Amino acid sequence: MEKEKLYTTMKNSGIMNIVLGSVIIAVGAVSGGLILASGITLLLRKNELTF
Repeated sequence: MEKEKLYTTMKNSGIMNIVLGSVIIAVGAVSGGLILASGITLLLRKNELTF
């Protein structure tokens, strides 16, 4: 009985780690895409920018 409880806890922990890792990868990919889009916009409009 005790081992079943331990295995269930380990299984749930593993599932949570996989889900959290997938979410972190997705957020990183989206933020990277947004940063690239922002950089491309700045490069395209560099002649319009003055300081």
